[in-house]
Amino acid sequence: MIDLSKTIDLSTTYLGLKLKNPLVPSASPMCEDVGNIRRMEDNGAAAVVLHSLFEEQIALESNELDRFISAGEAVGAEAATQFPDMLGYNRGPEGYLKHIRKVKEAVRIPVIASLNGVSVGGWLRFAKEMEQAGADALELNIYYIPVDPDVTGEQVERKYCDLVHEVRTAVRIPVAVKLGPYFSSMVNMARRLDAAGADGLVLFNRFYQPDFDLEALEVVPNLILSNQYELLLRLNWIAVLYGNVRPDLALTGGVHAATDVVKAMMAGAKVAMMTSALLKKGITYLDTLLTELLVWMGDHEYDSIRQMQGSMSRNAVPQPQAFERANYMKVISSYAMG
Repeated sequence: MIDLSKTIDLSTTYLGLKLKNPLVPSASPMCEDVGNIRRMEDNGAAAVVLHSLFEEQIALESNELDRFISAGEAVGAEAATQFPDMLGYNRGPEGYLKHIRKVKEAVRIPVIASLNGVSVGGWLRFAKEMEQAGADALELNIYYIPVDPDVTGEQVERKYCDLVHEVRTAVRIPVAVKLGPYFSSMVNMARRLDAAGADGLVLFNRFYQPDFDLEALEVVPNLILSNQYELLLRLNWIAVLYGNVRPDLALTGGVHAATDVVKAMMAGAKVAMMTSALLKKGITYLDTLLTELLVWMGDHEYDSIRQMQGSMSRNAVPQPQAFERANYMKVISSYAMG
């Protein structure tokens, strides 16, 4: 029997890092444990994004949480009590830096640190310290929900770009930006982030929507793991952006099967990131995905990941209007009532 791993090249590059394959576990509490990350590497993960260090943790460390709460557009007075015990989440900023060092000592794959927030503040300091701790790259997870009616879309976009520029100027390691899908002109925003210095764009962040507890009349957190249907939005925008911006593209959200990885590569992604599939099926599922990916590529006569990257992007397909409004009427009319 032919060993497909010796005949098919799964390697890719992301943020200037040479990776053995495109599978990258994304930021999640799983990555708080060094043992879990070792198991991810043993089962084939090509790199790992550590769990996020939150802006609220940085604020707590400097005793400035009150200022962040009172100034933040995204929270109201009643929401102040909804902040979790951030120092307990992952031992705070100093603990996060120690974790980077421990992970770097434990594994050989690239380690990407993650910062989650919206203002510059302590980000610059900790971005530098993450670099000094050994992080191979940095992912900015910008989680900003503007609810102030006086804040314009232009102001929101400028906040993103200014933050990326400041962080990119502060560090020498590559910087990726994890985005939500809610921009009026995604391609223009991508180009602005490119100009601000972003080395990679991670599409898309999942904004967790709170639910209502009707008995207690409280707003409560609501975590729902991703499903494969969420892949489609990511595929569309990566296929549109591919070839139009310089930063590498990463797909995250909805990757649950080997064919999802194939679709991500064909759209133009350099890596396929995942968490929900590993939470549902375990870390060893990475090895299963790699085996199924090799089998699919062998059956369809692909010699390498690079051969398929971007092959289904908007610039490559015969009918690019499939990604535009011209396809809308066709899709609607194709549905037959039962």
